[in-house]
Amino acid sequence: MTRGSRLLGIRAYTPIAPHLGERVEFENREPVAVGQAENKNLKMLAVTSRYRLQALSNVPTVEESGVPAFKGQQVSVARSDNELARMSYITVVAEREMTVQDLLRHTAGLAYGEITVNAPVRDAYAKAGLYLAGVRDYDARELTPAEEVERLAKAPLAHQPGTVWEYSMAVDLLGRVVEAASGKRLADFLDEGVFKPLKMRDTAFWVPPGKISRLAQPLAVDLASGQPIKVIDVSKEPKNDSGGAGAVSTAADYLRFSQMLLNGGQLDGTRILSRTTVALMTSDHLGSRIATPFGPGELLLGTPGYTFGLGFAVRPVGGIAGVPGSAGEFMWAGYAGTYFWVDPKEDLTAVYMSQAPSPIRAYYRKLVKQLVYGALTD
Repeated sequence: MTRGSRLLGIRAYTPIAPHLGERVEFENREPVAVGQAENKNLKMLAVTSRYRLQALSNVPTVEESGVPAFKGQQVSVARSDNELARMSYITVVAEREMTVQDLLRHTAGLAYGEITVNAPVRDAYAKAGLYLAGVRDYDARELTPAEEVERLAKAPLAHQPGTVWEYSMAVDLLGRVVEAASGKRLADFLDEGVFKPLKMRDTAFWVPPGKISRLAQPLAVDLASGQPIKVIDVSKEPKNDSGGAGAVSTAADYLRFSQMLLNGGQLDGTRILSRTTVALMTSDHLGSRIATPFGPGELLLGTPGYTFGLGFAVRPVGGIAGVPGSAGEFMWAGYAGTYFWVDPKEDLTAVYMSQAPSPIRAYYRKLVKQLVYGALTD
């Protein structure tokens, strides 16, 4: 956690039984933790860096950005039969193509098989190998980039593009957009443009053999649900650098990333983004025109009160959300429980790393926020 440029504290523990207060403190070396979804923010940064000179009035479509497979898609639309009290689905033609802005704000009509309620979309993702039901969540890294694009494009959309916010594989597709636009592998693009300039030495898409002993390990069984814990295997190089899941980092590395955002796009004299680009990314991009049946705050913290920008959940007002924070705060989190937020009003950023993909993730995220804000005495 930092406030201003001051490091206020960094501690690393591996939980044995969190509800009983048992823990083991690491000694001198910081563990490498799997931020299985939090790396989305790194990909959002890559895309906004690539497109920051493009006016939003002329936002490119995915096809115009070098990924033509997503032209002329079908949309799976639910229809309720009141007489038979059942739900059925029909497919209709997409009213417009998805744009890069749609991908950045999760309004492209894409979904995740793990959480979508649209049955035909879920089934199509499972058939395509984009959703490994009962095997491992959020892991499509065994597909090549070309296979991922082809299979995702053949599945129906869950919504008309630009109409509904649904957390989705949009960031995986953003990774493919970056590769098409830059001509580089996503891992290389991020390493050259973000990781090395920010001195994020332990951040990548897999853990090399020399660092594998530092990889934080989850418990075998989740204490809250009693279910086996299954996380992505990051000990080997993936077939595709997943924009949405599977990056690895440390608390110290990710704190440098979040501090850069708090500083308006620069850290230690190195500028990654312009101040105005950070402002654009952390503004409300949903407004009142885009439906949010299950919003980003509810997904991560179990509370309303957040909208969405370009890669971040954004808090528009101080109230509504049932957690401490300020208007203008932005945040995101990861499947294994990881969490970070930036509060420009309080000049504060914090990173919470865990390796526990459990139903009680929201509890610990809220607890960390409460402890941090409760400790502020100015």
